Amino acid sequence: MQLTILAGRANPALAEAVASALGVEPGRCTIEDFPDGELQVKVHDDLHGHDVYLIQPTSPPVSEHLMELLLLSDACHRAGAVRVAAAVPYFGYARQDRRVHGNEAVGARLVADLLSTRLGRIITMDLHNPAIEGFFNIPVEHLSAVPLLADALGRRLSENKILVAPDLGAVKLAQHYANLLKLPVAYIQKVRHSGTEVNVLNVVGDVYGRSPIVVDDMISTGGTMISAIEALLDEGCLPDITIAATHALMVGSAPQRFASLSVENILVTDSIYHPFETALPIKRVSIAQMLAETIKRLHYHPSSWKS
Repeated sequence: MQLTILAGRANPALAEAVASALGVEPGRCTIEDFPDGELQVKVHDDLHGHDVYLIQPTSPPVSEHLMELLLLSDACHRAGAVRVAAAVPYFGYARQDRRVHGNEAVGARLVADLLSTRLGRIITMDLHNPAIEGFFNIPVEHLSAVPLLADALGRRLSENKILVAPDLGAVKLAQHYANLLKLPVAYIQKVRHSGTEVNVLNVVGDVYGRSPIVVDDMISTGGTMISAIEALLDEGCLPDITIAATHALMVGSAPQRFASLSVENILVTDSIYHPFETALPIKRVSIAQMLAETIKRLHYHPSSWKS
Protein backbone atom coordinates (compact mmCIF):
# COMPACT_ATOMS: atom_id res chain seq x y z
CA MET A 1 0.00 0.00 0.00
CA GLN A 2 1.43 3.38 -1.01
CA LEU A 3 2.03 6.05 1.64
CA THR A 4 0.90 9.64 1.07
CA ILE A 5 1.47 12.68 3.29
CA LEU A 6 -0.94 15.57 2.87
CA ALA A 7 -0.79 18.95 4.62
CA GLY A 8 -3.40 21.45 5.64
CA ARG A 9 -2.48 25.07 6.12
CA ALA A 10 -1.83 24.84 9.86
CA ASN A 11 1.82 23.74 9.64
CA PRO A 12 3.07 23.17 6.08
CA ALA A 13 6.72 23.30 7.14
CA LEU A 14 6.25 20.40 9.55
CA ALA A 15 4.44 18.37 6.89
CA GLU A 16 7.30 18.91 4.43
CA ALA A 17 9.84 17.85 7.06
CA VAL A 18 7.85 14.68 7.85
CA ALA A 19 7.54 13.80 4.16
CA SER A 20 11.27 14.39 3.68
CA ALA A 21 12.10 12.14 6.65
CA LEU A 22 9.93 9.41 5.09
CA GLY A 23 11.47 9.89 1.64
CA VAL A 24 8.16 10.68 -0.05
CA GLU A 25 6.82 13.67 -1.98
CA PRO A 26 3.93 15.46 -0.24
CA GLY A 27 0.54 14.93 -1.84
CA ARG A 28 -1.10 17.77 -3.75
CA CYS A 29 -4.17 19.65 -2.57
CA THR A 30 -5.59 23.15 -2.59
CA ILE A 31 -7.60 24.88 0.12
CA GLU A 32 -9.59 27.91 -0.95
CA ASP A 33 -11.38 30.53 1.14
CA PHE A 34 -14.71 31.65 -0.23
CA PRO A 35 -15.93 35.24 0.38
CA ASP A 36 -18.72 33.98 2.66
CA GLY A 37 -16.23 32.21 4.95
CA GLU A 38 -16.68 28.70 3.56
CA LEU A 39 -13.67 26.53 2.76
CA GLN A 40 -13.23 24.34 -0.30
CA VAL A 41 -10.68 21.52 -0.27
CA LYS A 42 -9.54 19.67 -3.39
CA VAL A 43 -7.11 16.73 -3.54
CA HIS A 44 -5.28 16.53 -6.88
CA ASP A 45 -3.90 12.99 -6.62
CA ASP A 46 -5.50 9.64 -7.29
CA LEU A 47 -5.37 8.02 -3.86
CA HIS A 48 -6.82 4.60 -4.72
CA GLY A 49 -4.91 2.04 -2.66
CA HIS A 50 -3.14 4.71 -0.61
CA ASP A 51 -2.54 5.00 3.12
CA VAL A 52 -2.93 8.75 3.79
CA TYR A 53 -1.61 10.71 6.76
CA LEU A 54 -2.81 14.28 7.15
CA ILE A 55 -0.48 16.67 9.02
CA GLN A 56 -2.68 19.30 10.64
CA PRO A 57 -2.38 20.61 14.20
CA THR A 58 -5.60 22.35 15.19
CA SER A 59 -3.74 25.48 16.23
CA PRO A 60 -5.08 29.05 16.00
CA PRO A 61 -7.35 29.79 14.24
CA VAL A 62 -8.52 26.52 15.79
CA SER A 63 -11.98 26.22 14.24
CA GLU A 64 -10.68 26.98 10.75
CA HIS A 65 -7.90 24.41 10.98
CA LEU A 66 -10.29 21.84 12.43
CA MET A 67 -12.69 22.30 9.50
CA GLU A 68 -9.78 22.04 7.06
CA LEU A 69 -8.84 18.71 8.65
CA LEU A 70 -12.38 17.34 8.36
CA LEU A 71 -12.70 18.46 4.73
CA LEU A 72 -9.27 17.08 3.85
CA SER A 73 -10.23 13.72 5.27
CA ASP A 74 -13.49 13.68 3.32
CA ALA A 75 -11.68 14.62 0.09
CA CYS A 76 -9.13 11.82 0.62
CA HIS A 77 -11.86 9.22 1.07
CA ARG A 78 -13.54 10.45 -2.10
CA ALA A 79 -10.18 10.23 -3.92
CA GLY A 80 -10.07 6.51 -3.08
CA ALA A 81 -7.81 6.36 0.00
CA VAL A 82 -7.95 3.00 1.78
CA ARG A 83 -7.13 4.51 5.16
CA VAL A 84 -6.93 8.11 6.37
CA ALA A 85 -5.18 9.06 9.60
CA ALA A 86 -4.14 12.43 10.97
CA ALA A 87 -1.15 13.72 12.89
CA VAL A 88 -2.59 16.44 15.12
CA PRO A 89 0.39 17.25 17.36
CA TYR A 90 -1.44 20.16 18.96
CA PHE A 91 -5.05 19.25 19.75
CA GLY A 92 -7.24 22.34 19.99
CA TYR A 93 -10.12 22.40 22.51
CA ALA A 94 -8.05 20.18 24.84
CA ARG A 95 -8.59 22.57 27.73
CA GLN A 96 -12.36 22.14 27.40
CA ASP A 97 -12.25 18.61 28.77
CA ARG A 98 -14.96 18.93 31.44
CA ARG A 99 -17.73 21.20 32.66
CA VAL A 100 -16.64 23.84 35.16
CA HIS A 101 -19.57 26.25 35.38
CA GLY A 102 -23.02 24.88 34.68
CA ASN A 103 -24.20 23.77 31.25
CA GLU A 104 -21.01 24.22 29.26
CA ALA A 105 -20.10 22.30 26.13
CA VAL A 106 -17.30 19.76 26.59
CA GLY A 107 -15.42 20.83 23.49
CA ALA A 108 -12.68 18.20 23.66
CA ARG A 109 -15.23 15.38 23.60
CA LEU A 110 -17.21 16.93 20.74
CA VAL A 111 -14.10 17.43 18.61
CA ALA A 112 -12.95 13.86 19.34
CA ASP A 113 -16.36 12.59 18.23
CA LEU A 114 -16.17 14.61 15.00
CA LEU A 115 -12.68 13.41 14.12
CA SER A 116 -13.61 9.81 14.93
CA THR A 117 -16.25 9.88 12.18
CA ARG A 118 -13.77 10.78 9.44
CA LEU A 119 -10.43 9.29 10.50
CA GLY A 120 -9.14 5.81 11.22
CA ARG A 121 -6.41 6.88 13.64
CA ILE A 122 -5.05 9.96 15.40
CA ILE A 123 -1.45 10.79 16.27
CA THR A 124 -1.18 13.55 18.85
CA MET A 125 1.38 14.89 21.28
CA ASP A 126 1.40 15.98 24.93
CA LEU A 127 -2.34 16.41 25.35
CA HIS A 128 -3.28 18.99 27.96
CA ASN A 129 -5.11 16.20 29.76
CA PRO A 130 -4.00 12.63 28.86
CA ALA A 131 -7.52 11.39 29.68
CA ILE A 132 -8.72 13.02 26.44
CA GLU A 133 -7.37 9.95 24.64
CA GLY A 134 -10.40 8.10 26.00
CA PHE A 135 -12.76 10.54 24.25
CA PHE A 136 -11.90 9.06 20.84
CA ASN A 137 -13.62 6.08 19.25
CA ILE A 138 -10.53 5.39 17.12
CA PRO A 139 -6.97 4.34 18.07
CA VAL A 140 -4.81 7.17 19.40
CA GLU A 141 -1.01 7.34 19.33
CA HIS A 142 -0.20 9.74 22.16
CA LEU A 143 3.41 10.85 21.78
CA SER A 144 5.50 13.04 24.06
CA ALA A 145 8.12 15.61 23.16
CA VAL A 146 9.49 15.61 26.72
CA PRO A 147 12.47 13.32 25.89
CA LEU A 148 13.40 15.59 22.96
CA LEU A 149 13.12 18.76 25.05
CA ALA A 150 14.91 17.17 28.02
CA ASP A 151 17.76 16.12 25.73
CA ALA A 152 18.07 19.71 24.48
CA LEU A 153 17.97 21.02 28.05
CA GLY A 154 20.51 18.46 29.24
CA ARG A 155 23.25 19.95 27.11
CA ARG A 156 23.42 23.11 29.22
CA LEU A 157 22.53 22.08 32.78
CA SER A 158 24.31 23.30 35.88
CA GLU A 159 24.03 22.04 39.46
CA ASN A 160 21.83 24.93 40.60
CA LYS A 161 18.99 24.22 38.15
CA ILE A 162 15.52 23.35 39.45
CA LEU A 163 12.43 22.26 37.51
CA VAL A 164 9.27 24.24 38.20
CA ALA A 165 5.66 23.30 37.43
CA PRO A 166 3.74 26.58 36.97
CA ASP A 167 0.58 25.00 38.41
CA LEU A 168 -0.60 21.76 39.98
CA GLY A 169 -1.68 20.39 36.59
CA ALA A 170 1.93 20.42 35.39
CA VAL A 171 3.45 18.60 38.38
CA LYS A 172 3.42 15.17 36.69
CA LEU A 173 4.98 16.72 33.60
CA ALA A 174 7.71 18.33 35.72
CA GLN A 175 8.35 14.97 37.38
CA HIS A 176 8.75 13.39 33.93
CA TYR A 177 11.47 15.95 33.17
CA ALA A 178 12.98 15.41 36.61
CA ASN A 179 13.31 11.66 36.05
CA LEU A 180 15.23 12.33 32.84
CA LEU A 181 17.36 15.23 34.06
CA LYS A 182 17.87 14.19 37.71
CA LEU A 183 16.80 17.58 39.05
CA PRO A 184 14.62 18.62 42.00
CA VAL A 185 11.09 19.93 41.43
CA ALA A 186 9.16 22.90 42.78
CA TYR A 187 5.65 23.95 41.89
CA ILE A 188 3.35 26.95 42.00
CA GLN A 189 -0.05 27.06 43.66
CA LYS A 190 -2.27 29.40 41.65
CA VAL A 191 -5.84 30.55 41.16
CA ARG A 192 -7.06 31.24 37.62
CA HIS A 193 -9.66 34.00 37.22
CA SER A 194 -9.85 34.07 33.41
CA GLY A 195 -8.00 33.00 30.28
CA THR A 196 -5.38 35.71 30.91
CA GLU A 197 -5.63 36.43 34.66
CA VAL A 198 -3.79 34.21 37.15
CA ASN A 199 -2.96 34.82 40.82
CA VAL A 200 -0.14 32.95 42.56
CA LEU A 201 -0.84 31.74 46.10
CA ASN A 202 2.43 30.03 47.01
CA VAL A 203 5.73 28.63 45.71
CA VAL A 204 6.28 25.12 47.06
CA GLY A 205 9.97 24.22 47.05
CA ASP A 206 13.25 26.05 47.65
CA VAL A 207 14.07 28.13 44.58
CA TYR A 208 16.29 30.69 46.30
CA GLY A 209 19.61 31.07 44.49
CA ARG A 210 18.60 28.53 41.85
CA SER A 211 18.07 28.85 38.09
CA PRO A 212 14.51 27.69 37.28
CA ILE A 213 13.41 25.66 34.29
CA VAL A 214 9.65 26.27 34.07
CA VAL A 215 7.92 23.46 32.16
CA ASP A 216 4.40 23.10 30.79
CA ASP A 217 2.62 21.41 27.91
CA MET A 218 1.78 24.71 26.19
CA ILE A 219 2.27 28.46 26.20
CA SER A 220 -0.91 30.25 25.16
CA THR A 221 -1.31 33.86 26.35
CA GLY A 222 1.61 33.38 28.73
CA GLY A 223 -0.46 34.26 31.81
CA THR A 224 0.42 31.12 33.79
CA MET A 225 4.11 31.19 32.89
CA ILE A 226 4.53 34.91 33.55
CA SER A 227 2.79 34.75 36.95
CA ALA A 228 5.02 31.79 37.85
CA ILE A 229 8.19 33.60 36.80
CA GLU A 230 7.24 36.71 38.77
CA ALA A 231 6.60 34.56 41.85
CA LEU A 232 9.94 32.77 41.42
CA LEU A 233 11.81 36.07 41.18
CA ASP A 234 10.04 37.28 44.34
CA GLU A 235 11.31 34.11 46.07
CA GLY A 236 14.90 34.94 45.15
CA CYS A 237 15.58 32.68 42.18
CA LEU A 238 18.40 33.58 39.81
CA PRO A 239 17.34 35.67 36.80
CA ASP A 240 18.60 33.20 34.16
CA ILE A 241 15.24 31.51 33.66
CA THR A 242 14.49 28.83 31.06
CA ILE A 243 11.05 27.87 29.76
CA ALA A 244 10.29 24.54 28.10
CA ALA A 245 6.95 23.68 26.50
CA THR A 246 5.80 21.39 23.71
CA HIS A 247 3.28 23.74 22.11
CA ALA A 248 4.03 27.46 21.69
CA LEU A 249 0.78 29.15 20.69
CA MET A 250 2.07 32.59 21.75
CA VAL A 251 -1.30 34.26 21.14
CA GLY A 252 -2.29 37.85 21.80
CA SER A 253 0.35 39.90 23.61
CA ALA A 254 2.32 36.87 24.82
CA PRO A 255 5.54 37.77 22.90
CA GLN A 256 5.53 41.30 24.31
CA ARG A 257 4.79 40.06 27.83
CA PHE A 258 7.69 37.59 27.75
CA ALA A 259 10.02 40.23 26.31
CA SER A 260 9.54 42.31 29.46
CA LEU A 261 10.78 39.49 31.73
CA SER A 262 14.17 37.97 32.46
CA VAL A 263 13.94 34.82 30.33
CA GLU A 264 17.21 33.38 29.06
CA ASN A 265 15.82 30.58 26.88
CA ILE A 266 12.42 29.50 25.58
CA LEU A 267 12.61 25.93 24.33
CA VAL A 268 9.64 24.67 22.31
CA THR A 269 8.87 22.28 19.45
CA ASP A 270 7.73 23.05 15.91
CA SER A 271 4.28 21.53 16.55
CA ILE A 272 2.83 24.98 15.81
CA TYR A 273 3.83 27.07 12.82
CA HIS A 274 4.90 30.67 13.43
CA PRO A 275 5.44 32.68 10.23
CA PHE A 276 6.61 35.78 12.12
CA GLU A 277 10.01 36.69 13.54
CA THR A 278 10.38 37.53 17.22
CA ALA A 279 13.17 38.94 19.32
CA LEU A 280 12.47 36.35 22.02
CA PRO A 281 15.22 33.77 22.70
CA ILE A 282 13.19 30.93 21.23
CA LYS A 283 14.81 27.65 20.21
CA ARG A 284 12.70 25.08 18.38
CA VAL A 285 13.22 21.33 18.55
CA SER A 286 11.70 19.49 15.59
CA ILE A 287 9.20 16.69 16.12
CA ALA A 288 9.29 15.75 12.41
CA GLN A 289 11.50 12.68 12.86
CA MET A 290 9.36 11.38 15.73
CA LEU A 291 6.19 11.78 13.68
CA ALA A 292 7.85 10.17 10.65
CA GLU A 293 8.99 7.15 12.67
CA THR A 294 5.48 6.74 14.12
CA ILE A 295 3.85 6.99 10.70
CA LYS A 296 6.34 4.50 9.24
CA ARG A 297 5.65 2.02 12.04
CA LEU A 298 1.89 2.29 11.63
CA HIS A 299 2.06 2.14 7.83
CA TYR A 300 4.16 -1.00 7.64
CA HIS A 301 2.78 -2.69 10.76
CA PRO A 302 -0.86 -1.56 10.95
CA SER A 303 -3.03 -2.82 13.79
CA SER A 304 -6.37 -1.99 15.38
CA TRP A 305 -7.40 0.51 12.72
CA LYS A 306 -11.00 1.61 12.71
CA SER A 307 -12.59 -0.22 9.80
